[in-house]
Amino acid sequence: MLIVKKFGGSSVANKERVFNVARRVIEDYEKGHDVVVVLSAQGDTTDELIAKAREITPQPSRREMDMLLTTGEQQSVALMAMALHTLGYQAVSLNAFQVGMRTTSAYSKARLKRIDDERIRFELDRKNIVLVTGFQGINRYDDITTLGRGGSDTTAVALAAELKADKCEIYTDVEGVYTADPRVVKNACKLKEISYDEMLELASLGAKVLHNRSVELAKKYNVELVVRSSLSTAEGTIVREVSHMEKMLVSGIAADKDVARIAVIGIKDEPGRAFKLFGLMGKHNINVDIILQSIGRDGSKDISFTVSRDSLEDAKKVIQDNLEVLAAREVVVEDKVAKVSVVGAGMASNPGVASTMFEALYDANVNIHMISTSEIKISVLIDEDDVEVAMNAIHDNFKLHLIK
Repeated sequence: MLIVKKFGGSSVANKERVFNVARRVIEDYEKGHDVVVVLSAQGDTTDELIAKAREITPQPSRREMDMLLTTGEQQSVALMAMALHTLGYQAVSLNAFQVGMRTTSAYSKARLKRIDDERIRFELDRKNIVLVTGFQGINRYDDITTLGRGGSDTTAVALAAELKADKCEIYTDVEGVYTADPRVVKNACKLKEISYDEMLELASLGAKVLHNRSVELAKKYNVELVVRSSLSTAEGTIVREVSHMEKMLVSGIAADKDVARIAVIGIKDEPGRAFKLFGLMGKHNINVDIILQSIGRDGSKDISFTVSRDSLEDAKKVIQDNLEVLAAREVVVEDKVAKVSVVGAGMASNPGVASTMFEALYDANVNIHMISTSEIKISVLIDEDDVEVAMNAIHDNFKLHLIK
C-alpha cells in the first residue's frame, strides 16, 4: 500500500512535534507500506520570513519572495529526515526541483502542471521514507515558485493522484472537519464524512482545514482524503465523492475575513459597462467574488463586489485609472467586512434555508451588506466585528450541534 501523508506547520513546530510526526510515519512504514510525506514550514516560519523581507523592502519582487519562502519547507523535510535517521529508519528529503514538480510561471500563485515521479519511485524502491517539500514547484525557467497559502495540501493531493496512492491523509491541529470553526463556535461538531463539493465550498469560503485547490484536485482525480489530527489518534473526517452528509440540510458554516468590498459609483447605465469593469479585473488577475448591481436611476448605476484584501489596492488603482473608460464617478472601498457562509448539499431540495439563516442574523442584530447564493451555499457580507456572534447564531438556528 502507498500512503501520502501531509503535515501542517503546527504539526512540526518544534523538536517534540517533529519526533511525534516521525513516529506516526514509522507506524505505517513498519506495516510494510510505502510512505511519502509532504511537509509545510515549521510553525510561524513563513510569517517570520515575510517579516524579514519587509525589513528590507515594503514591496519585494514575487520571484525573490518565492525563493525566500520555500526555504521554510526545505528546513522541515531536512529536519524530519534527520529525526527518522536518529530513530533508525531510512529517509530522504527532496525539494520541488529534485522531484520535478512543474508549475506555471506565476510567482506566489503558481499552479501545478505535471509531476515527474521517477525520483520518488526510485527512492521508494530503495525502501526510503520519502519526504517532499510542500507549497513549491519549478517553472519553465527553472525558477522556484510557490502555490499560495495552503499549497502543501495541493502538493500532497497531486502526489497522491500521480502516484495512484491508496490513501491521502491530511494532518492538522484539529481532529477533522467541523460544522464550524471550534475556536469560534464552542459546540461545533466533527463530521464523519463530507462530499467533495461541500468541502470545496467550505474551503473556498474561509474554512482553514483544507486548501480549496487541493479539494478540486481530489475531486478531479477521485483521491479520497482523510483529515486527521497529528496530535491524537482520533478518527478524522473522510472527504469523498458520495457522502451521507448530502442528506443534511446544512453541513457547515465558514467565515472569511480576507475580504474587502469595492463600490464603483455612478457608472453609466448602458450595455457593456459591467463587462469593461470585470474585464479589467480579469486582465490584472484580480479574482472577484460577490457582485451586486443597483437598479439604474437617472442614467447611472452602482456596482459593488468583493475581492481579497491583498488585491484591494491593486483593484482600487485599476478602477481609479480607468474611471473615464468605465464612465464612472468614483470608487469607494471598505476593508472592515467579512463573509459568512452556510454550505450543504441538501439545500438544493429544501426551501427555507435562507430564511433560517437571515432569521438568525436578525435575532443577533447583524446587518447584511451583500448576499450571494448557489445550489449548495448562501454567503452574506457583514461587518467584521459581527463574525463571531453571527456564526454562533446561525449554528444554533440550524441546530448543527445535534449532529452525531
